[in-house]
Formats: sequence, C-alpha cells, structure tokens
Amino acid sequence: MALPYLLITLHCYISPYKSHRCIRALKTVQAEHAPSQHYTWGRNCSSAVMPRITSHYTIFPRDKDPRWEGVEMERFADEADVVIVGGGPAGLSAAIRLKQLAKEQEKELRVCLVEKASQIGAHTLSGACLEPSALNELFPDWKERGAPLNTPVTEDLFSILTEKYRIPVPMLPGLPMNNHGNYIVRLGHFVHWLGEQAEELGVEIYPGYAAAEVLFHEDGSVKGIATNDVGIAKDGSPKDVFERGMELHAKVTLFGEGCHGHLAKQLYRQFNLRENCEPQTYAIGLKELWVIDEKKWRPGRVEHSVGWPLNRNTYGGSFLYHLNEGEPLVALGFVVGLDYTNPYLSPFREFQRWKHHPFVAKTLEGGDRIAYGARALNEGGYQCLPKVTFPGGMLIGCSPGFMNVPKIKGTHTAMKSGMLAAEAIFPKVTAEDPASETAGLHIPEYEDNLKKSWIWKELYAVRNIRPSFHNYFGLYGGMIYTGVFYWILRGKEPWTLKHAGLDSAQLKPAKECTPIEYPKPDGKLSFDLLSSVALSGTNHEGDQPPHLTLKDDSIPVANNLAIYDGPEQRFCPAGVYEYVPLETGEGMRLQINAQNCVHCKTCDIKDPSQNINWVVPEGSGGPAYNGL
Repeated sequence: MALPYLLITLHCYISPYKSHRCIRALKTVQAEHAPSQHYTWGRNCSSAVMPRITSHYTIFPRDKDPRWEGVEMERFADEADVVIVGGGPAGLSAAIRLKQLAKEQEKELRVCLVEKASQIGAHTLSGACLEPSALNELFPDWKERGAPLNTPVTEDLFSILTEKYRIPVPMLPGLPMNNHGNYIVRLGHFVHWLGEQAEELGVEIYPGYAAAEVLFHEDGSVKGIATNDVGIAKDGSPKDVFERGMELHAKVTLFGEGCHGHLAKQLYRQFNLRENCEPQTYAIGLKELWVIDEKKWRPGRVEHSVGWPLNRNTYGGSFLYHLNEGEPLVALGFVVGLDYTNPYLSPFREFQRWKHHPFVAKTLEGGDRIAYGARALNEGGYQCLPKVTFPGGMLIGCSPGFMNVPKIKGTHTAMKSGMLAAEAIFPKVTAEDPASETAGLHIPEYEDNLKKSWIWKELYAVRNIRPSFHNYFGLYGGMIYTGVFYWILRGKEPWTLKHAGLDSAQLKPAKECTPIEYPKPDGKLSFDLLSSVALSGTNHEGDQPPHLTLKDDSIPVANNLAIYDGPEQRFCPAGVYEYVPLETGEGMRLQINAQNCVHCKTCDIKDPSQNINWVVPEGSGGPAYNGL
C-alpha cells in the first residue's frame, strides 16, 4: 500500500486545492489494501494514520471486506401477524388494542414487539404532564389497574423570565398550556406499566433487541424487520462470538421508534412519504430529577417559563413539575428549538445557566440531583406530518410527529395513533382472505381514521403557533399571535404558516456569530456535562463499531470545524463529539465517544453537513433511565 499512498500524498501536497480528490483516492486505496485503517486529514491537508472513525457495515459493506469471508450470515426467521418496533406509548397502545380486539372477537392474533432498551421504559424520557384522554379510552379502569398517575395537577404557573426577574403570565382557560385535569407522571414508569398490561394480554415483548433493518418483499412492500447483529469488534471485524440477528416477518409492521427513528428515515425515502409535507423541525429537551427540601415542595404544581437565558430569536422554554411520589421530588427541564442559528449555543449549558435564575434557584437550593437525560422532540406539527401508511407498514406516535408543541405534550396523541392503527389493522389481518395488492398489507384506512379523530383537530388548531415564532420580534411576536389568533379564533384562522425549513440549514457560519461565554458550573445548582451523563446510566459495549456513523469521515474537520467551529461538540447533550489535535500536532480530528450516547438523535438532526447517520447499536445499549 505504501507506493500508492505516497503518490497520492505527494499529489495532494502539490495541489492542495484538489484535496477532496485526494481524500477520495486515499479512501479507495484504504478500502482495497487495509480495511482496518483510515486516513484522516487536518485543516492543512496534513495526514496521519489512525483508527477509522466510521467502521459500521452500513458505510463499509461486509461483502467487500475480506475479514467477513466465510462467516455464516444466515438469519433465523419467525412469523407473526403484527410486528411493532418500539416499546413506547404508541407501540404498546397499538399492541394492547390489538389484543383487546382479538379477545373481544375471540380471534387468534400473534403480536410481537421489539424494544432496543434493556427493559421497557429504560429509554423513555419526557417532562411529563400527561393528558389522560387516550388512556381513558384504552383502559377506562386504569385507576383500578394501578396506573402510576399519582400527581394530579393542582396549580399552573407561567412566566416570562428576565435575567433577574419573573413576569407572571395569566393562564387563561382554553390556552394550550392550561393543565387542568392532567397528571404529572414519570413517563418511564407509566410506559413500564403499559408493558405489564400488554404482557397480561399476551403480547410478546422482546426488550434488548434493536430493529436494525427493514425487510422487503419482492414487490417492494414491507416484509418485517431484522434485529441487530451482535459480536462485532470496533474495527468492524467479526468476533468469535458473532451472532446474526433474527428476522421477524409480519402481515403489517408498525414503526413507533420515537422522534427521528432510523428505520423511519429509510421508509420516508423508500416510499416518498414526505412528498406532500414540510420538512420536520425539532427541539432538544434536557431533563433532571431532584430531591428537594420538603418545605419547598408543592405536589401538583406545574411551572413553565420562556425568555432568559435564551434571546428572543431562539425558541425554547423550561418546565418544573412537583411530583407526589412519596418523597419531595421535582422534575425540571429545558427545551431549545433546533432551528437556532448561533453555532456557539450549547443547549446543555443554557439549561445549567437557567437553574441559577432566582425564581428557579430558590426551589433547588439545598437539594440533590439524582438523574439526567435528553431527547429530541418533533415540533413541526400539522404541516410536517408525512404520509403514514405504505404497503406492509405504518408510522405511529412520535415517529411521524404527533406532538402538540404548545401543550408540550405528545403522549396522549402517540397512544391514540397506536390505537387507531390497531383498529384499522385488526379486521384486515384477521380476514380469511385479506384484500391487498401487495404481499405486505396496505391499510390506508389508518390515515383516514387519523383525519377523522381528535388528533387531527387538535394539531390543526395549533398549527400556526410554532411557526409564528419566525418573525422580527421572535418569542414575543409568537406569544402575541397565540393570544390573538388562538385564544380568540381557537385556531380557525384561514391560513397556515410555514416553518423556516430544515434545522440543519439554520446555522450561520461561526465568523458571523458571537461566541457565548457560559459561567462555570458551581457543583450545587449547575454541573459539568460528563458528571451529568454519568447520572443517565448510559452504557454501550465498548468493543463495537460506533453507531454514530459518518457518510464521509473527512467532512467534520473540512466543513463543520472550518466553517461552524464544530457545533456538534456543543449541541450533543452527552459529550459524544469532540475535536482533538492530530498526533502530528498539525490540524484536528473528530473523536466520537459513542459509549456516552443517550440516543437523543440531535446530532443526526442538527449536523449542518447532514453527514451523521445515527443507527442502532447492539441491543440493550444506551441510557438506563429510571422513570424519566
């Protein structure tokens, strides 16, 4: 390999303006001669030999890697009537409703659900203030069944924060933020309870198995999914303990992966599901649990705020919920819209700074932080809903994006979407001769039912609130719009506003922005990133290919660092990405600490180069949330 490498290096040195060609040529040489090595370039086209950043088979196919020759690749296959990907509120509600219908009509129905977390609820994170409408429909007797809804909302506070002061905003009846009749919950515990109800009804639940691949029939319809392979080394080679994943085939497969699911991304392209909607827009939500002084504890109180520390042109806000869980516990968090423009902004550090506001600090002082986590949220709403049915499958829950953004609630809509999907599926999969033009059943009735349901009415009414933020006055213009057009007209204005576009395209070059000087954490109210990640319980098998894959390993330094000053090291809430000096001392390289990943998908969404592709790691890896 030395001769071709030296020739290409010499050519690059002589013709630095052709460095992108040099990189491609080096990759070709690398692929042909040394599959375990990769050449990474610094800013000045200097090179150094180092372990390849990306070694995942989705980027480097195994059939071109001699290390995989002779490895047994056959997968065991199993058949079910319905396969569900994702053990969240949507997936479990769909599974439960299917089995309820089967029991009512005395039909045999096999429903299998796979979940990448080690146990149901371990990857679940939300505020969460639950609107019980869908739960009332699914289990009218949920109180008798012991559902963990222990904290009815008793008080609503909404504030605009300045750096030192709080401006109270009246919570008028009918506004989306009014929480009368709702419950403050630990959503992971609620999801775990849903899992128990599903198992009692006969749903087969397989935690610790990540759905890694969509399978297709010859006619192009979805056939099912394949779970992830295990026993692959970090360099992409097979270990002695390598074991192929298994295939689950079904008449219909439901995809409830949550926000920005990695299989849903493939389905969008495969079936052109986003042809008639706007690009999805997102936010990142960060959350902590604290045990506080009992004298400051107000079970049932819900507090929301907007304003400081964000400027008026950065969408976001906070929540602080007082739980009634047998100890003085509060759940607090911060949400930042991922359409922000300053690459120096760090959502995590904005969250830590917010806790020092006098109105917030008085609740937390003397308390102990016991948990931390983060996740991305769909914020596009009505305008960004894709087509949700296709031959052989459906999208449910936060995967297509049924979150009501002004309410900051998506659990009730996710559950209802799963129930509607189940009700559309059941008569088709139990029919003796299901009518379908494709091998995988196509059931457009699900989408029809959605449009007739309260989900559609609810999302349509609030469709303009989030995009109304994009005006000269930013936050304040959006609040005025909400007050005038939502509260008075109840969302019946005859127009529909557009979003700004892809979040990844909103960042400005670093030279056009002012760096943000964040205060150092004090270890009492605010904390550093790594100690926070430690509280998430996140862990991955260290010797596996990084599941944060790069389509091109040269892009981070050449584009993200050079133009945007490496924003991934700030927008990631888990310290996964960092730029470190090359061993030669000339230039920088990107280091990916994949073991830290909390599966929030923010990197996949906000990367300005759209070069990061989040794929599932080995099953059971990731955070271990306890009721977040």
